[in-house]
Amino acid sequence: MFSKMFFLITKFTLLFALFFFLSTYSYSKNFIDKGHYVIDLNKRIEWLKCSAGQIWNDFECDGQAVRLSLDEAEMLLPKISEELGGYWRLPEKHELQSLICEECKGSKIDSEIFPNTPAEPYWTGDRNWWSPKFFWSVNFFTGHTYGRFTAEKELLVRFVRDR
Repeated sequence: MFSKMFFLITKFTLLFALFFFLSTYSYSKNFIDKGHYVIDLNKRIEWLKCSAGQIWNDFECDGQAVRLSLDEAEMLLPKISEELGGYWRLPEKHELQSLICEECKGSKIDSEIFPNTPAEPYWTGDRNWWSPKFFWSVNFFTGHTYGRFTAEKELLVRFVRDR
């Protein structure tokens, strides 16, 4: 009788611990670290860890992220695709929004997964359907999405490719 009770208590404790662990780390468990890029299991895409202008050094993103117009960002895509393989692109609005980390301090993005990410707006490749001369951006300072920038405005960029 005692061994049966002990087994049930142990089983319950393990299940509780597992549930607590999985619920606590649900954000970061959706990513697999692959060096200079990260696999996003939910969206089935791969993100560059560093913003445009930065270089991955095996531990963090070195250098200063650069602001680019939308045209400049799109002009970089063939070179990035050639150098890194695959078809790299600007993220869609919902993809970039999925990186928002509300509980993160400073930049509203997980700094362990995406180190040295400036707390600023980033381009998406999506046009604002309500006002087509503007494009959507995601701001990692506020965690909000804005559809008020024209393609000439210079914002930061993080590239993505499909898996």
